Amino acid sequence: MFLSDRDIRREVEAKRIILKPFKDDQLQQVSYDICLGNKFIVNDEGATERIDPVKKIFAKTREFSIKDGAPYILHPGISVLGTSKEYFGSNYFLVQLNGKSSLARIGLMVHNTAGIINPGHFLHVTFEITNQSNVPIVLRPGMKIAQITFSMLSSPPSKTYGDTGRFASDNWRHFVAEKKHHGAKKKKAR
Repeated sequence: MFLSDRDIRREVEAKRIILKPFKDDQLQQVSYDICLGNKFIVNDEGATERIDPVKKIFAKTREFSIKDGAPYILHPGISVLGTSKEYFGSNYFLVQLNGKSSLARIGLMVHNTAGIINPGHFLHVTFEITNQSNVPIVLRPGMKIAQITFSMLSSPPSKTYGDTGRFASDNWRHFVAEKKHHGAKKKKAR
């Protein structure tokens, strides 16, 4: 069963749903609109020959930030990772991330497959944003880009995502390639 706007507000006030910042104009009948944040990660095409997840060969990436309201042009067929402005989660409800139909109609997809946020996972969600249209789409930090819904559980989970989840402590850094430090190696003290 999905929570209604009244239920969402009540659970936020009771702190059973964490949703920061909470703004009334983003609360819909059975969902809450979330906005695009300022941080992005893109694949470095020139440095990535191929991706092979089985062999743990991933794309080289670069991270950058954009000021609120500034444009970022997402070209056709290109994907970028972005974050939500809102920090949210719950130990008591399953949270589901959904795209907005107004953006889907122009060819913008905000998540490929990762639409479930398990109980116990508190985060600025990572969007998997793809331009599926044949024209560039302008993204701006602060724009409403997705919506989240909250579902009741039949019983509390035996373990929360915070206990067992792969990205429990940091949902973003997993995608950023480790920086190699150049220069002379320090010798061990004897």
